[in-house]
Amino acid sequence: MRNLLLLLVIILVASCGGNTSQEQTEEPGSDKSAKTEALETGSELLQNKPPVDAIALYLNGFHFYNGDMKGQMEAHHYCTKLNEDVTQCVIYDGNQKDAHIMGIEYIISEKLFKTLPPEEKVLWHSHAYEVKSGTLVAPNIPQVAEHELMEQIVSTYGKTWHTWHTDLDKELPYGSPQLMMGFTKDGQLDTALVAKRDKQIGISTKEKRENRNDIPSPEKVSGADAWEQGKIVQLPPFGKKHHNH
Repeated sequence: MRNLLLLLVIILVASCGGNTSQEQTEEPGSDKSAKTEALETGSELLQNKPPVDAIALYLNGFHFYNGDMKGQMEAHHYCTKLNEDVTQCVIYDGNQKDAHIMGIEYIISEKLFKTLPPEEKVLWHSHAYEVKSGTLVAPNIPQVAEHELMEQIVSTYGKTWHTWHTDLDKELPYGSPQLMMGFTKDGQLDTALVAKRDKQIGISTKEKRENRNDIPSPEKVSGADAWEQGKIVQLPPFGKKHHNH
């Protein structure tokens, strides 16, 4: 039953549309020329793109800069499940065709996370609160399938790097990649950010939370969410601008 439902998730997400969420960034540059559009059309028809075609899951959630919780943003994840323990995601600032890539996330099972050395674990965040709070969602799939998916994600861990800091630099991806974290308890995530997301994609985080009451909360493996113990890993100052929080 579990594998059947996950297959349903993949098929539905790959084939269904849904409400759109406006990307946060508008880059400079000239409009595409007729020649560029013709080349793109030809490439689309003639070139195979197996890694892109394998993307079959859309997740929507929120991140913050490790070491700066005030730097919060919505993140659109388009993911490929490599096996039962490893998933890789490309993160965009919207869910439209011209959305911008702003980072990547690797998601691994609790089993694999436990094997990591201590210095590696500090780079990873837990997903339990994101699932239980209803803030992590898989838009446009049946509730029963999403629930089944969240039962699997709740015990996983993610490592996320953002390369385009859309809250600071709207034009181009300036500066260094930044390590991102996930929220771990109520009161951390800006409720206005959640309300805006919910309105744009047509969901209710509150209803998602209530629907997931029966999903068990796993005990967090030591080493994850190291920022909670003051262990913050981050690259040097980044971007054309710096945080003014």
